[in-house]
Amino acid sequence: MHTPTGFTPGHLRPEPFAPATLAFAFRGDKLLVGGATDAPVVPQLAVTQQFAPAEAVHYLGELDGTSCVAVALGDDAPEPEGWHYAGLRSLFFKLPEALIAIAQRAFQVVEWERTHRYCGRCGTPTREKDNERAKECPRCGYTAFPRVTPAMMVLVTRGRELLLARSPRFPPGMYSALAGFVEPGETIEDCIHREVREEVGIEITDIRYFASQSWAFPHSLMIAYTAEYAGGELRPDQAEISDARWFAWDAVPNLPPSISISRRLIAATIERLAKEAP
Repeated sequence: MHTPTGFTPGHLRPEPFAPATLAFAFRGDKLLVGGATDAPVVPQLAVTQQFAPAEAVHYLGELDGTSCVAVALGDDAPEPEGWHYAGLRSLFFKLPEALIAIAQRAFQVVEWERTHRYCGRCGTPTREKDNERAKECPRCGYTAFPRVTPAMMVLVTRGRELLLARSPRFPPGMYSALAGFVEPGETIEDCIHREVREEVGIEITDIRYFASQSWAFPHSLMIAYTAEYAGGELRPDQAEISDARWFAWDAVPNLPPSISISRRLIAATIERLAKEAP
């Protein structure tokens, strides 16, 4: 997801919050929503204030003049009458795109809040810094910022064929581009070469940037590329990749939903290859 049109990020909270403030409240990894199943709505802050302490509320910014906050609820937080908790993935294509994007941002802030209550260096309870979104240790001074984990995605082409692969976790019949997390000391390009070699056993060349996407599961930044096949035979590693095949550009299998950058990467490449067709 990208920063939605009309949204201005911020971390310096207004005082007091306006009654219309939108509360992206999470109990675990589930968001509090109301309304119809096919048309959910995000509650205003008043709905959660009765069971969420002030320190659990984190300002995110303004959406068309309306304040938005992330709220970290306890595992035993109640389900207010008329409201329920739902996983973010189940809300794709139901909540407006702008709200989904802000909800993913909120989840990353809430996850950071939950996992940085104590200093990772000396174990002292942390406190929020006043001038930036960060946790500060009052004892040793260590500062922890919200975690962002870079990951690469690459769509390899061989002439007018696309290399698509299946993870064992995918729904039946679904294929996608290759992906993997960057390791310490690597550049994105290093990671691309390593992951392709480890996952399917081939070499690539001509790596080109496509786009990036914030992906809050739980705190990734997906950076997508295209690349050209350079040599080798496909050998799926059978751990992360259960199957990998070359597909003609006009005969691709079931693909990930359009909310994912992988679908946009594949669609853009197919469009390019179609224009090159004789």
